[in-house]
Amino acid sequence: MLNKFVQFLKVPELRRRFLMVILLLVATRIIVLLPIPAVDIAQYKAGLAEEGAVNRALLGNIFGYLNLISGGALDKLSIGMLGVSPYITATIILQLLTMIFPKLKEYYYENGAVGRAKFQRLGRYLTVPLALVQGFAFLKYLAAQGGIITAMELPAMALNLLFIVAGSLIMIWIGEMISEQKLGDGISLIIVAGIVSGLPRSIITQILVMVGQYQSTGTLLGIGIDKVLILLALALVVVAGVVLVNEGERKIPVAYAKRVRGNRVFGGSTTYLPLRVNQAGVIPIIFAISILMLPQYLGLGLRSLDIGWAIKTADFIEATLANPLWNGLLYFVMVFAFTYFYTFIVFEPNEIAKNLQRNGGFIQGIRPGASTAEYLNSIIAKLTLFGALFLGVIAVLPSIVQAITKVANMTIGGTGLLIVVSVALETAKQIDSELKIREYEIA
Repeated sequence: MLNKFVQFLKVPELRRRFLMVILLLVATRIIVLLPIPAVDIAQYKAGLAEEGAVNRALLGNIFGYLNLISGGALDKLSIGMLGVSPYITATIILQLLTMIFPKLKEYYYENGAVGRAKFQRLGRYLTVPLALVQGFAFLKYLAAQGGIITAMELPAMALNLLFIVAGSLIMIWIGEMISEQKLGDGISLIIVAGIVSGLPRSIITQILVMVGQYQSTGTLLGIGIDKVLILLALALVVVAGVVLVNEGERKIPVAYAKRVRGNRVFGGSTTYLPLRVNQAGVIPIIFAISILMLPQYLGLGLRSLDIGWAIKTADFIEATLANPLWNGLLYFVMVFAFTYFYTFIVFEPNEIAKNLQRNGGFIQGIRPGASTAEYLNSIIAKLTLFGALFLGVIAVLPSIVQAITKVANMTIGGTGLLIVVSVALETAKQIDSELKIREYEIA
């Protein structure tokens, strides 16, 4: 792999595109460092430090989720505090609408690149109101918690919301610029950059805590060295599992009939159709995180109203999502469901069957056309079952390990690990394909 990367950097065009991606990712980290105006950041950090445990419990998982996908922007209350979360949520809503309105789905697929471009444009439009609602709910909740931030008047609130929405839109624009370099998906790379950027500080902090605990109690993280080694071994197993499942595929043999055109013979060969175990990649995890934040934002907004029924509803939402069992169960179910949902959106058995039939291809023992589509549909349903179970287990694995080992804060969670490894694999594949294209052109 290192040799391929060296070859990649030797190509001037690819080297230029790679440097452009790095510069754009650095730009996203600069955005994270810019705080929103009309807020005393020193007061905000002091408020979290004084009542950090209480406030984060009331915030449910929003703090952790947004910090995960924005790379600590929420800790700094920056203009990029929402990151690409509103855009991801908007994309989910639009894709759900394709299931409700068949014509919308038909337009999306039949118009190809034009339809996808229109969907992206609609997603950007929908991002604006979603970012406004999320930003307003979060700021109102922080203002309602005395000592975190000062309550804002309408002009100050409007100014902050303007910067928050602008920050999200700039992040999305940078993500699209990265995608245009064809070295990976821009939105995914921004999320990975956020996760990776926080690792050095988290690891150093965790090491210092562990050293202090070892000197005072003779244990690491309060669980002993043996269990720490078990956690490290478990992390390696998870990484290996992610690689195996992401790379795993079932090869469906496809034969092509011989066709004679003039003096030339076409077809008569045998190849295979690769069906991946995890067709959806890391998207279901991101979808589930975004959807799980919506009821929590609703709870924050209702609590800020300071009305009896609204506060009771907010208490119910927070109590349900604060329960590790219910939270973990909801997370698992949503990841499982979104894996099937996204797989059957991106994988179209009918289109594949039509393309095979047009090109004289067929699966041995299966009639071309509708029978081929049904066969592919049944195969992908079985494969997706395993992939969905795997993604669901990886998503809730940190919670299970924390419950068993009593470790309150794990530096690298299963979700972050899955996102980083999956995106790294996909980016490596794109780099490899770019090299193969150039080798073909030279040959």
